[in-house]
Amino acid sequence: MTGTLRPREEEQALVALRERQGKGARYDSPAAPARELLWARRGAAYFARRLGELDDEGLDGPSLVPGCGRRLLVSHVGYQARALARIAEAAHEGREKEGLGDPDQPPDDVALGATLPAHALRYLFEHAQAHLSVAWRDLSDAAWDRPVESLSGRSVTPRGTVRERAASIWIHAVDLGNGGSIHDLPPELLAAVEAEGRPRPPFALPAARLG
Repeated sequence: MTGTLRPREEEQALVALRERQGKGARYDSPAAPARELLWARRGAAYFARRLGELDDEGLDGPSLVPGCGRRLLVSHVGYQARALARIAEAAHEGREKEGLGDPDQPPDDVALGATLPAHALRYLFEHAQAHLSVAWRDLSDAAWDRPVESLSGRSVTPRGTVRERAASIWIHAVDLGNGGSIHDLPPELLAAVEAEGRPRPPFALPAARLG
């Protein structure tokens, strides 16, 4: 599926998805940002497809982000999903701050994640994305707009993070540099990205550490 679906087609895609999921499936709350969630989930599928087209040797190569290898980019996308899931869980539970769960758990280390074996790095992305999708589905109407202080000190709501994730994961799928195109993005999201600027990973590491 490309990024050229129009709003009516996106609505039809949502209906078709629910029909495939069956009666026992869990759905997003009525107050959820349906369009942005569709963008984010389609972006995750697009990223997964681009990542799956890279063999392990290709995964070791450079991305289109200057000074950033593909491994570091995949690690960033995976850990971003983990962080957004924690924010959603905090909102769901009525907590004011994002937490790591285990007080002895070290903060996410994107550079360390990039050094994982190829199969483990791929699993990091897949597991974190699945966790994020479930965390979003668990949110009540009120929780979508409940402010949460992130580990970095930002005040965010789950609603605001969906648009952030959508833009980020689509762009970084293109940044993998193995055939993705900016024009694959959903048209309205592409227009917003072009107006606001392309998201970039929030790090700058020496090339020698990128692997």
